[in-house]
Amino acid sequence: MSRRNRSGLMTVVTDGQERAGDVRLGRVGKGVRVAVALVGIGLLVNGSVRASDDAWPFGPMSQYAMSVPDDASITYTRISAQTDAGTTVDVPLNIEGAGVARAEIEARTGEIVKDPSLLQQVADGWAKKHPDKPKYVKLELIRDTTQLVKGRVVGPPAPEVLATWEVRR
Repeated sequence: MSRRNRSGLMTVVTDGQERAGDVRLGRVGKGVRVAVALVGIGLLVNGSVRASDDAWPFGPMSQYAMSVPDDASITYTRISAQTDAGTTVDVPLNIEGAGVARAEIEARTGEIVKDPSLLQQVADGWAKKHPDKPKYVKLELIRDTTQLVKGRVVGPPAPEVLATWEVRR
């Protein structure tokens, strides 16, 4: 059994509650911890310099927000679905919704544009997670662009359909 002493070090306590002494970390233990820390730092640096978000958690931290210039375009990627109930809905891009996160779609946008059949996974994920809901019959990968002028939104977002996929049953 062990407990913390006043200095914050763990001390070994015997059944009789007498102090057996502080547990010290040996040279090998320290060496292993330093080596693990250096490998982790090396992977993070390498991932930030050479990899993409696919290498998470050792990829670049580009998925985190940053400031936007006052005169800029902001893009937002989404998937729109036509259902077998005749409705058009935005696909919930999260694990609970279609089983795929928005970041995954954004990271693979180029691949999806080249091969729209990759959208089949989104329809399959939705059908598996929501068997009682209308099924997707057609998916569109859409990029909405919002224009900023002097830090203010100018007009509604401009949608651009990047890829379309007729869902296979």
